[in-house]
Amino acid sequence: MNGTDRRLKRLFDKESGNSLILALDHGANEGMIEGLGAIPTILEALPTSRVQGVILNKGLARHFSHLIPADICMILQMNAGTRHGSPSYNKSIVCSIQEALRLGADAVSVLVNIGNELEDRMLSDLGEITDEAHQLGIPVLATVFARGSQIVNEHDSSLIAHCIRIGAELGPDVVSVPYPNNGDAFRKAVEASPVPVLVTGGPLGQTMESTITNSLRGLESGCKGCCIGRNIFQTANPIESMEKYAEAIHKNQIKTNS
Repeated sequence: MNGTDRRLKRLFDKESGNSLILALDHGANEGMIEGLGAIPTILEALPTSRVQGVILNKGLARHFSHLIPADICMILQMNAGTRHGSPSYNKSIVCSIQEALRLGADAVSVLVNIGNELEDRMLSDLGEITDEAHQLGIPVLATVFARGSQIVNEHDSSLIAHCIRIGAELGPDVVSVPYPNNGDAFRKAVEASPVPVLVTGGPLGQTMESTITNSLRGLESGCKGCCIGRNIFQTANPIESMEKYAEAIHKNQIKTNS
């Protein structure tokens, strides 16, 4: 077993085989949105959370990595863009593999948007980062969305199936995609993928139950967990929300208040 495989095993719970990853990297793209101030409190609650990984940009990793227990993976986000950019779906490399390792990263994350005029460069970035990371035994999580001028419905099952297949074809160790709103192409793509597939949380504004239900539907389709951000840190009680997601992902059921 090589270094990449050893580190990758830590991203999945020993009992359930699933993964709950917190995506706390939204600040670079969105700015000072509600909930970012809760990040230190969320990190302090990790020891009892059954969370397997946390995605951070390098600045927050530098300041808060000491709050992440050694048995929970710190995942460095390698590229970024802002909602003010033209186009807003552009992502550029902002961190090197060497810097990620200096900061203590256990894995790295790359976001790719397809269906636009910049997808060739983002795909190239994914390929280069994956090559460099694997040379040093570091797993790569690729989050792939269909976003851009060529996309009509980014939650179309066939498009998301293509996003999954990019993860299968281009070398990352885990791929994270939205749950679709139609069709069965998603399930077929998950079944055919040689790498684990995670479901993203989606936009804020859904109920907790509906978001968790989508995650559970993903598990029923063969996914191995979820990658959740604002549907935890922007809720009224982020710690309680994190506990509910962990209950759902690791026990395949929605936790209800007694």
